[in-house]
Amino acid sequence: MKLTKDTINNTVWKACDTFRGTIDATQYKDYILTMLFIKYISDVHKEKREEYEQKYQGDSARIERALKHERFKMPRESSFDYIYENRNADNLGEIINIALEDLEDANRSKLEKVFRNIDYNSEPNLGQTKDRNRRLKNLLTDFATLDLRPSNLEGNDIIGDAYEYLIGKFASDAGKKAGEFYTPKEVSILLAKLVEPKDGNRICDPACGSGSLLLKVAREIGSTNVSLNGQEVNGSTWALARMNMFLHEMDNATIEWGDTLNNPKLVEQDELMKFDIVVANPPFSLDKWGAENASADRYNRFHRGIPPKSKGDYAFITHMIEILHEHGRAGVVLPHGVLFRGSSEGKIRKQLIQENLLKAVIGLPANLFYGTGIPACILIFDKNKGDNTDLLFIDASREFANSKNQNELRPEDMDKIYSIYQNWISIDKYSYIATREEIEENDFNLNIPRYVDTFEEEAPIDIAATQASIATLKQDIAIVEQQMADYLTELGF
Repeated sequence: MKLTKDTINNTVWKACDTFRGTIDATQYKDYILTMLFIKYISDVHKEKREEYEQKYQGDSARIERALKHERFKMPRESSFDYIYENRNADNLGEIINIALEDLEDANRSKLEKVFRNIDYNSEPNLGQTKDRNRRLKNLLTDFATLDLRPSNLEGNDIIGDAYEYLIGKFASDAGKKAGEFYTPKEVSILLAKLVEPKDGNRICDPACGSGSLLLKVAREIGSTNVSLNGQEVNGSTWALARMNMFLHEMDNATIEWGDTLNNPKLVEQDELMKFDIVVANPPFSLDKWGAENASADRYNRFHRGIPPKSKGDYAFITHMIEILHEHGRAGVVLPHGVLFRGSSEGKIRKQLIQENLLKAVIGLPANLFYGTGIPACILIFDKNKGDNTDLLFIDASREFANSKNQNELRPEDMDKIYSIYQNWISIDKYSYIATREEIEENDFNLNIPRYVDTFEEEAPIDIAATQASIATLKQDIAIVEQQMADYLTELGF
């Protein structure tokens, strides 16, 4: 019987019990997901070796030559099986670290630095030697039950899907810090639809987290004929993104490690790379984003103005605009403050509108994101709007499903938003197409209630019916009180 995604998910989620109560989810996710990656590529390599041994009838030289052309080279001491064989060793954490270092060295073009931010021999994270060895042995034992050879998996992308599922589960445990590495799946799917990517596009996420949003855009296209590019400031999260790409067989994706606003790494010929599609869910209102260095920016990204040092929202927006091709589209998730805050943000917003770059403003429900209950919005920018200077507003804040920890967009909610956007229509109390003149009359304030009137008049009160209802209630109360008095008399009170 082949291994299903649910079996993998349940087994790996159970393995998390090894770390719960020791370190928080933002840390133990790295240990778990790295081990899943190692187990998978080890099992793939093992199956390939078995195939070549059969094909070449035990000719070791030919077998080794053939294995060198596989996606990953696997030194024996780096394989999961070797690590598991040594699960009782006194220096188990050190053995795992060495295995990862050797795996990096053997696959430098793909895995360089990917494992440098994780330490399986960390005393602060995993405890003193005896406790650390016990935890690591339990972790290895849980993973040993999974046979992740491709021939044993039910579906081609099952490991990639399991990895994504687990990242989402870790985000639900991580609380406020989850936003640093994960965008809720439904928001990613919606954003991927709205930017309308095409086969052959060059796509970028300048704050890519674990890479889930980039992969959702690629999945929307339904083709691997895309160029995925991202940058992530957190080293551990960057490593997750790299592994995420490999597990989805996006080996050619370029994921850089660094601060996009202060040190953009996606450059070519000493200029910022240009993209057909740019998407992002950057950190909301990032404080100390680097405003003091913006005036000297070598790429002149902030020529419309420098956002306030305590709110980096428009810094990300202007970076995204500057890296778009002349016919490119961008979609970004941000707090509602970007729609109406004044000062330098107001000036930048005004210029973006006057340049006819902003196409749509979509208000989302509150409590969609891990770690924050505030409602967010999606802004869609399009460098190919032509002569159409109108702006579409959608208020989708009231249509969602309640779940245990946070709200969720349902498929019908996403379909409705995308249909309104695609067909460019106004619907009473839901969407509105505003002209440039209306925007100017509102002093370039884009607060959604200024354009989409969702006010519901209360039904008139029927005074006579209300009085009759009150009289009936009084009669009912009198009957109950008399019954209570009779019961008390029977009991001798």
